[in-house]
Amino acid sequence: MTLSGKVALVTGAGSGIGKATAVLFAQQGARVGVLSHTSDEIEQTVKEITAQGHEAIAITADVAQEQDMQRAVQQLIERWGRLDIVFANAGINGVWAPIEEISVNEWMKTINTNLTGTFLTIKSAVPSLKKQGGSIIVTASVNGTRIFSNTGATAYSSTKAAQVAMTKMLAVELGRSKIRVNVICPGAVDTEINANTQQRDVEKIKIPAEFPEGSTPLADGESASSEQVAQLALFLASDVSSHISGTEIWIDGASSLLRG
Repeated sequence: MTLSGKVALVTGAGSGIGKATAVLFAQQGARVGVLSHTSDEIEQTVKEITAQGHEAIAITADVAQEQDMQRAVQQLIERWGRLDIVFANAGINGVWAPIEEISVNEWMKTINTNLTGTFLTIKSAVPSLKKQGGSIIVTASVNGTRIFSNTGATAYSSTKAAQVAMTKMLAVELGRSKIRVNVICPGAVDTEINANTQQRDVEKIKIPAEFPEGSTPLADGESASSEQVAQLALFLASDVSSHISGTEIWIDGASSLLRG
């Protein structure tokens, strides 16, 4: 699954899935644009990559801002002359709360980052991808695609369902340009995103569910690692998956089939 000679853009690459994927892409031969809205984290990711003898640049940008994303793609083109792989991974959990307690501002923050950010990442990259074809990978979730029992996650789940629809639409639209578009739907992953989730009064609306023998059949209740998700992203980025497009892949140890 070599990526030799290819250039990749990874958003949300300061930690978790994004960082693990940026490092793995570089190890497999790609030159990587490491993007996040915070510079400190991505500088560290770039240091890790370059210390291993690979190429990467740090790009500070807000995925929800069109000018930022256009500038990010332009940086890659000016540096390496092409773009082959886009991993639209940046996202937030946002506020999880009863529907009547979610403010419009809270709703819009989640929509802007997760959905508009994905749209702008892809929109900005497509003109460069069309020159030779390539692969677009989006990070969605089991929430909104297979699981609907995480009450309060209305805004988050709505963005994740919409991301899946977006990838299917674009797989058809961009297929003639030799651009593949797929979506990864992770379950529980050992990242920092859960620590940044704001849950408010969800116990008021939660319907209890018990899993006496564990909630992840494949892994005895263990969450996935960021590196496991990165391996899936590598498969979808590489030519090994050359005939796969418009497809969502769940990586959750079958937990969503149990909990949905």
